Amino acid sequence: MQRTNSLNHLLMIQELKKQGRLNITILLIIMSIFCFGLSITRYFITDTKVFLFLNWNLFLAFIPWLLSTLLIIKGINRKLPLIGLIFTWLLFFPNSPYILTDLFHLRARSSAPVWFDLVVILSFAWTGLMYGFVSLMDISKLMKKYLSDKAISLIIVFFLFLSSFGIYLGRYLRWNSWDILSNPFGLFNDIIDRFVNPFSHPRTWGMTLLMGILLNMIYFSIKLLTQKNTLQPSVTAE
Repeated sequence: MQRTNSLNHLLMIQELKKQGRLNITILLIIMSIFCFGLSITRYFITDTKVFLFLNWNLFLAFIPWLLSTLLIIKGINRKLPLIGLIFTWLLFFPNSPYILTDLFHLRARSSAPVWFDLVVILSFAWTGLMYGFVSLMDISKLMKKYLSDKAISLIIVFFLFLSSFGIYLGRYLRWNSWDILSNPFGLFNDIIDRFVNPFSHPRTWGMTLLMGILLNMIYFSIKLLTQKNTLQPSVTAE
């Protein structure tokens, strides 16, 4: 049994290396451990559980990355199953950038220095964003088999604005990804009301618009920086 598990782990590492994902996977694991360590350190120093919930939020942010990683490794080639899996991924994707809104919990008067709490929340928020954006790049790679680069970019922009709407639903209306199964009628009622009566919900669309712009700025900045040609200096012959 132990030999089988070791073999499976070895095969997984080889597959991650083959897909060029081993380094980013190791980095994300290290970042997640660092975040967990910060939250535990704060718990022991202050004897309060205030920010332990961030670990659950980070786990939710990990899910879309896990789903896209499995899609990349399994190499889904049929269009309909791929669309279904991408839809499932999309339900969980807003959990990744959602941690940015946990900055609302930052308080000048708390049991820990405000700079320490800022580092804690930003560490979780950045790690969550990285899980989300790496998974978004995976989805982009999968769509390249069927769509042009321009069409994919437009879909990515749409996904990020849709995610911003999901962040609003989670932060202010307290809906989460599981509610599409546990309470779909209540969820859809709140969503439809905001589309039917948009002027009655200015905060909904204000946050969706601005957060969507922010997420697009961050995502496309990271994407440009990770492109090889961007970082390679030009060499001129003398």
